[in-house]
Amino acid sequence: MGESNQSMTLDFTLMGLFSHSGPHLVLFSLVAAIFTMGLLGNAILLFLICTDSRLHTPMYFLLSQLSLLDVGFPLVTIPKMAANFLHGEGSISFGGCAAQMFLLMLLGVSEGVLLSLMSYDRYVAVCHPLHYPVLMRHQVCLLMAGTSWLSGVLVASIQTSITLHFPYCASHTVDHFFCELPALLKLSCVDTSGYELALSISGVLILLLPLSLIVTSYSYVLGAVLRMHSVEARYKAFTTCSSHITVVGLFYGAAVFMYMVPGTYHSPQQDNVVSLFYSLVTPTLNPLIYSLRNREVRVALVKVLGRTDFRSKTSWGMLD
Repeated sequence: MGESNQSMTLDFTLMGLFSHSGPHLVLFSLVAAIFTMGLLGNAILLFLICTDSRLHTPMYFLLSQLSLLDVGFPLVTIPKMAANFLHGEGSISFGGCAAQMFLLMLLGVSEGVLLSLMSYDRYVAVCHPLHYPVLMRHQVCLLMAGTSWLSGVLVASIQTSITLHFPYCASHTVDHFFCELPALLKLSCVDTSGYELALSISGVLILLLPLSLIVTSYSYVLGAVLRMHSVEARYKAFTTCSSHITVVGLFYGAAVFMYMVPGTYHSPQQDNVVSLFYSLVTPTLNPLIYSLRNREVRVALVKVLGRTDFRSKTSWGMLD
C-alpha cells in the first residue's frame, strides 16, 4: 500500500514520437494537419446530421455517436503529445496519466460496441425493411447509444483502477507517446503477469463478442443483397454496408494487434505506430469514408455549400 501511495505522488515521462530533427519536424507538421482535418471532418459530419432532416434516421444517429467518439480519440492524445514536443519535455502527472488511460479505454470499448450495434442496424434495414421503423425506433437507438457509452465507462473504470493499484517504483519513463495500459504495466515493480493474462482474456471477449455480432449480421446482409433483383437497391445496400465494413476493419485491425497479440510479439515502436493509427488516422478517415460512399451525406454537404455560396453572392450583391 505504501508503494502504491508513493507512485501516486510521482510524475511519468512520455518518450514521445518525434525528436527536433528536420524529418521529424515534417512528420510533426503532418500529424498536426491530420489532427486538424480529423476534427474538422467529424465536426462537419455532426453538423450535417443535426441540421439536415433527411439524415435524421437511425443509421445517421448512430453515425453521429461514432463521430463523437472519433473527436475524443485525438483530443485525448495529440494535444498533450504536441505540447510536450513544443516544450521539449514529456512529463505527465499521475492523475493526467490515469485520465488518459481511462478516457482511451472508454472511447475504445464504446466504439467497438457501437460498431457492432451499427451492423445490427444494417441487418434490420436490409433483411427486415418492413419492420425497420419498429425495430429501430428512437427509443431503441437511444438504448443502443447508452449501451455503448456505459460499456466503455464500466470496462474503463475496472481496468484503470486495477492498473493504477500496482506500485510504480521502478522507472517512470513510459516508452510511448501517451499513457496506454500495456505500456504502463511494463513499469510496475511487481509481477503483473497474472493480470496481463486476465487482460488478454478479457480483451479477447471484449473484442470478439462485438466482432462475432458484426460477422453474423453481415453474413445475413450479404445473402439478402445477393438475392435482390433490383440493381439500384443492391448497389445502395452495398455502398452503405461497405462503408461500415471498412471502418470496422480499420478499428478492429489495430485493436486486435494491441490487445490480443501478446506484448512479447511486438516492439514499442510498433505499438507507437499502431496507437497513432487508431487514435488519429482512423478517426480522420471515418468521416471521409462515410461522406464519399454515402449519397445522402454528399447531397447534404452540397446543399449546405450551395446555401453558403448563395448567401455570399447575395451579400456581395447588396454591397454593389
